[in-house]
Amino acid sequence: MRAAPTILHLDMDAFFAAAEQAAKPSLRGKPVVVGGLGPRGVVATASYEARRFGVHSAMPMAQARRLAPNAAYLVPRFSLYRSVSDQVMALLARLSPLVEPLSLDEAFVDLEAGGAAYDSATAREAGERLRRDILGTTGLTGSVGLAGSKMLAKIASEEAKPDGLVLIEPGTERELLGPKSVRVLPGVGPATGELLRRAGMTTVADLAEAGEDELVRLLGRAHGAALARMALGHDDRPVVAERDAKSVSVEDTFDTDLHDRVRIRIEVERLADRCVERLRASGHSGRTIVLKVRRYDFSTLTRSETLRGPTDAPAVVREAAARLLEAVDTTGGVRLLGVGVSGLADYTQEDLFAQAADELEPAEGASAQAVEEGLTAEPEAAAAPAERHWPAGRDVRHAVYGPGWVQGSGVGRVTVRFEEPGSPPGRVRTFLVDDPDLEPSDPLPLVPPAG
Repeated sequence: MRAAPTILHLDMDAFFAAAEQAAKPSLRGKPVVVGGLGPRGVVATASYEARRFGVHSAMPMAQARRLAPNAAYLVPRFSLYRSVSDQVMALLARLSPLVEPLSLDEAFVDLEAGGAAYDSATAREAGERLRRDILGTTGLTGSVGLAGSKMLAKIASEEAKPDGLVLIEPGTERELLGPKSVRVLPGVGPATGELLRRAGMTTVADLAEAGEDELVRLLGRAHGAALARMALGHDDRPVVAERDAKSVSVEDTFDTDLHDRVRIRIEVERLADRCVERLRASGHSGRTIVLKVRRYDFSTLTRSETLRGPTDAPAVVREAAARLLEAVDTTGGVRLLGVGVSGLADYTQEDLFAQAADELEPAEGASAQAVEEGLTAEPEAAAAPAERHWPAGRDVRHAVYGPGWVQGSGVGRVTVRFEEPGSPPGRVRTFLVDDPDLEPSDPLPLVPPAG
């Protein structure tokens, strides 16, 4: 623990959805949901307007549509998100040489290492300046947490959301943490939280009072000891610059054991989709698919399969994870499932499409665009190009009307709203899907370059 709050945690606010609202003036202030639009798609990010309806990340897209039927549902545009992320990370690099990115929209910064702060006043000044610079450079907002440790800085940024700054003064950690739910601490998921609840521990203060010996008895040596330290506000992890990711994974612990084999497969496929979202957000693809299964008796099995080449295609990862599941005995029940991808490589769009097409086989009739969206169309559906070539949210340019984005498509027609980041809400026009004057285009910058 540091004596000054010189560790900063930045978390951009509803990043993907906020970027779409900034790019599309007609969507500002309205519910926006970004994610896979196919039948097995999941929500990547929901705007704050959509969250009021109960929509959240990792939710099945079908459920999101039921909760917020009038929201705008858009495919992710990772080239735009990476571009904005590069701008944000460049601003962080001005503050310190020690910047630890966690994802496209989240990072830790050691302000002391860069001479940007040495006490509470200078830390707050650096944080506020960063928020202003991010808004001016990208047009987006970010929330900042400042504290003497990484754990507390992340908790502070969560409290600051949206578009705020929270500074936790060293020495106040136990007072701040005490009344909070045990779920606020890293590593306390639904299963651990329920185990602690049954033991009469629902707040961080309860954990601190119980002490290390009791937590070790309940959770085991490593987890119990770590949780005891965190409950007292202790976290000595340093900010590590240029951390190389070796794998990307997601996992879920279930409140009750899963026994139905069909349900287990559905959960594995859902986790595979979430894993691909993180993989793409990190700008990587991977060769090795890993399945993790923790059974009813706490025994844990891992199975892996190495592909011929790197991929980030949802259909490929789903099918590989499903094949691995077939080799696992789930008799008696499953309490945790996880899907991961390792053997990471830099993202290469053309190679990924080739890998996906090879895995799916031509007979299935899935185009490159369908593969990207995680769809495996039947041969008859392959003849209907509208949804495949003009997914909602995609950038386009018309020879007469200029830049715009796809608002919807179907029955041989595509509807486009012609507007750009700095314009008023634009007009809507409809064209045939094969209109020669309409073509896909690259995203426009959210804030025009100076000069």
